[in-house]
Amino acid sequence: MHQVYLGLGSNLGDREANIREAIRLIGERVGEVIRQSSLIETEPWGFESENKFLNGVILCSTTLSPRQLLKATQKIERELGKKKVHATKRSNDSSLSTLHSTLYKDRPIDVDILLYDDLTVDEPDLKIPHPLMQERPFVMVPLKEIIL
Repeated sequence: MHQVYLGLGSNLGDREANIREAIRLIGERVGEVIRQSSLIETEPWGFESENKFLNGVILCSTTLSPRQLLKATQKIERELGKKKVHATKRSNDSSLSTLHSTLYKDRPIDVDILLYDDLTVDEPDLKIPHPLMQERPFVMVPLKEIIL
């Protein structure tokens, strides 16, 4: 079994219900949810919006490979209404600062793979650990709450 930390965020619709549903689907399709952080309300990061986010982090155990995990989480995002191309597909620029306004927008759910055991993956559409998580308090605060 592998231990994975996933970041969750929502700023459209019933944000808490969106996150609860994502966690339920992750539990069914990815693996047992072992720990869950508190949810925190945050300002949008990388774009302007009147809609604040709810963010949290979960730890789950899985038998899925990193690639299978990415496909499973992207499918859950699509089912819950997300319509966005991942930033890692568009640029090799690790800061991505010039692309924020076109890449990030309001969304009912976002699921990011933050950590997968102690594995490092550096592929065009899959980067583990998540390359921007250190820059994002909305990831680091809930991650620190539950990290083992």
